[in-house]
Amino acid sequence: MQIATYAWLIALIPLMGAILLGLLGKKVNGKSAAAIGSASVLASFVLALLIFFSINSSTQKSFDIHLFNWIHSGSLSVPFNFLLDPLSSIMLLVITGVGFLIHVYSYGYMKDDEGIQRFFAYLNLFIFFMLLLVLGDNYAVMFTGWEGVGLCSYLLIGFWFKNTNYNNAAKKAFIMNRIGDLGFILGVFLIYNTFGSISYDKVFAAAAGFSSGSSIMVAITLLLFVGAMGKSAQIPLYTWLPDAMAGPTPVSALIHAATMVTAGVYMIARSNVLYVLAPFTLSVITLIGVCTALFAATIALTQNDIKKVLAYSTVSQLGFMFAALGAGAFASGVFHLVTHAFFKALLFLAAGSVIHAMSGEQDIRRMGGLRKLLPITYPVFLIGTIAISGIPPFAGFFSKDEILAHVYACSPILYVLLMVASVLTSFYMFRLLFLTFFGNYRGTKEHMHHMHESPSVMTIPLMVLALLSVLGGFIGLPEAWGANHWLNGFLAPVFEQSSGRVNALELSHTTELTLMAFALAGAFIGLAIAYSKYIAKNQVPAEDNNQPEGLYQLSYNKYYVDELYDKVIVKPLHKISESAIAFLEKNVISRSVDSFGRITLNGSRLSRNLQTGYIGFYIFFMVMAILLILLFNRI
Repeated sequence: MQIATYAWLIALIPLMGAILLGLLGKKVNGKSAAAIGSASVLASFVLALLIFFSINSSTQKSFDIHLFNWIHSGSLSVPFNFLLDPLSSIMLLVITGVGFLIHVYSYGYMKDDEGIQRFFAYLNLFIFFMLLLVLGDNYAVMFTGWEGVGLCSYLLIGFWFKNTNYNNAAKKAFIMNRIGDLGFILGVFLIYNTFGSISYDKVFAAAAGFSSGSSIMVAITLLLFVGAMGKSAQIPLYTWLPDAMAGPTPVSALIHAATMVTAGVYMIARSNVLYVLAPFTLSVITLIGVCTALFAATIALTQNDIKKVLAYSTVSQLGFMFAALGAGAFASGVFHLVTHAFFKALLFLAAGSVIHAMSGEQDIRRMGGLRKLLPITYPVFLIGTIAISGIPPFAGFFSKDEILAHVYACSPILYVLLMVASVLTSFYMFRLLFLTFFGNYRGTKEHMHHMHESPSVMTIPLMVLALLSVLGGFIGLPEAWGANHWLNGFLAPVFEQSSGRVNALELSHTTELTLMAFALAGAFIGLAIAYSKYIAKNQVPAEDNNQPEGLYQLSYNKYYVDELYDKVIVKPLHKISESAIAFLEKNVISRSVDSFGRITLNGSRLSRNLQTGYIGFYIFFMVMAILLILLFNRI
């Protein structure tokens, strides 16, 4: 494949864009910065398209591109290689395609920000590290990209660094991801210790010789999963993601849709050969995925910040993806990753359009009646809501239904829980839609005075994403409809080695169609309840000091998990660190400083006797000095 020769440019071009913008700084205006940042990602997208079409039309489905020898120490040899195959090509399209639309949108959103040049430099750097993560042909290159997106998330979440709360949110994201990353790197060390290599081809080939349920495989996969829990915000390492809303809205779209949070899903899908040899780990992943999907959905029910609702929705949808991975349906997890990238980017950017129109207001209790005032934002938000709720023929229906079917095949009990999460998704998303765009306007006159639809630089990306949210599901039409599931066939070479090794129950087409009907009924039930409460009865959530008690309070306060972490982990660590610092300051630093003072003081007391002012004393020392000189000369 000729295009593979130039594949390295896909990652290099955004990196060069980031470096150029970083060096030029404010020497370029915002429009030029946006043009450089957007053009670099567009160039990568064009290359990604060429690679995708080449792989799709080629009989060879995997290409290993050697760039240079990176690490060589003793028996450890790590090349800096890129891997092009169906999985990486799909990820490249999502990252660069959705990333480009977010870049274009960002110019309209950040146009008046004094740090717009720095913003686009960070965005380009984010894209570079995510591309590095999915292109690497070994765990070392993947981990480099893995850490890079963590750094960029810190820079972008805390972009408005003069705000202390935003800085705290950035630090929280950075630190919680480091917890997961510790598990990831330990897993990589164990992989090298077990297989003598960290290159995918060598590791996966050697893993075939291990028996299913091997303790070493369970240990490796659990450690890698800890890393995925941190990066992809699964219980208990999920609390950083809702707080990541502190960053500008395009950052939220980039993190939640096209880059960082999908890294854990990609890593497990890429490591599918290892995971099918650890059924226990797959069960853990399924359980945590289902619990995360349901738990986050119950929190989203009561949130009133438009971005916070979408943030908890992302946590919940990631739970669906992990449930698919745990069920051994790796292609289904990737399918939902793709469709989710379309409709979640759409929803976040549409929410940004609402916030832009409302002069920064994010509380949906202060909105209402925006349907006619925002004639483009409303229909695209409606499309995103329908898509994520799982109503056909929109994208989310096909990918979510597929996951529900696979989970049902593994465990009917977990299927019921995931089905409840699906119904709740439909409810809280239509709640968000109705409270924002329907009913009477509840905002201030000042906000109404400044109300306006977003400029075309923001609305055109919204319309493109809306189209993808409508049509994106057709890449995976179910076989129960007599259709050809294109994505499964395209990804089959990546999962070929693990296919058939997961003990999943085969479902008849009748059962699949029945499950589809249940899923569709659940979506309409959620819609109907939301319509009854917020349209028919015109209810509006109460103010913070007048919230209902009981379960509502638990959900509204996010089950006090942050407060629990603060009490059990943060405050004790603060006390320990304060005690340690006090001990060091008193017994080490202070005593050391005081010792230098005492030495200087005592030394000065002795040395001042050399300057007494008595001539006889000086003559005595002169004589003694002459005698010593004569004595040493003689010796």
